[in-house]
Amino acid sequence: MFPSVACFGEILWDILPSGKQPGGAPFNVAVHLHQLGLPVRFISRVGDDELGTELLDFVESKGVATDLIQRGKTHLTGIVKANVDDANEVTYKIVQPVAWDYIHFDAALETAVAGADAFVFGSLAARQASTRETLYRLLESAKFRVFDVNMRPPHYHREGVKYLLKKANLVKMNHHELAEIIEWFGVASAPATAIPWLAQRFNLDAVCVTCGADGALLWTNNQLYRAGGVSVQVQDTIGSGDAFLAALLKGWVTGQAPQQALDFACAAGALVATHQGATPAFEEADIRALMSAPVTQ
Repeated sequence: MFPSVACFGEILWDILPSGKQPGGAPFNVAVHLHQLGLPVRFISRVGDDELGTELLDFVESKGVATDLIQRGKTHLTGIVKANVDDANEVTYKIVQPVAWDYIHFDAALETAVAGADAFVFGSLAARQASTRETLYRLLESAKFRVFDVNMRPPHYHREGVKYLLKKANLVKMNHHELAEIIEWFGVASAPATAIPWLAQRFNLDAVCVTCGADGALLWTNNQLYRAGGVSVQVQDTIGSGDAFLAALLKGWVTGQAPQQALDFACAAGALVATHQGATPAFEEADIRALMSAPVTQ
């Protein structure tokens, strides 16, 4: 039996020039984990509206259970307006407040998190008090806490991010987020020295930093691992970081060597970038095929 993962936070509609697509980082991670063969539970909230019903139908179509997705009558299902003018650097306007800002704590959520081998969460879900308090309570039940930093201005504040760093075991962020976070502490250094500093400061088991087309860095067991970017024809980068995290997590919870897990994660992120949207269908074999493909100049 594979280890299981619980993912917590936003599920929403990305509003794109081509139409709307389901999204939300923790939801995307959950879908990719499922596609990679790991049992996964997803915790969120949608509105009691047409957009919420459509999202639940989509979740089911991806093979992810909907029993921990709450429905509320007070707030509408979340939407995000995505600007994809730059395919390599998508920007977002995130509407608030919406349904996923009001995830209520209950025994079913606590049981799911306590029973999972890893618990994935991000900073965006902590922007409003209701969901933030639920997250903080669930963190106390989690065995292994995976913080996908995902800072979206203006939807975070320093003290909240620092608190989540203190609670985390494994942290994943991009190189822009790393630079901003270490600046809060008056530290100015290159990633190779900033990453171990952050790991020591917050007593983290691992810190992973993605660097876009340049690949990623992973610090664990007092060692820094590097993986180069995988050259692909980019359609858009929506969901690439989420696929990266899912693949990295699969390697981590199944005991893969850090370098192997990092290489696999970079290939997974690159594969998703060759498609439009955050959750294209793929299997592990597709990632392995990309890894073994000859490099073209």
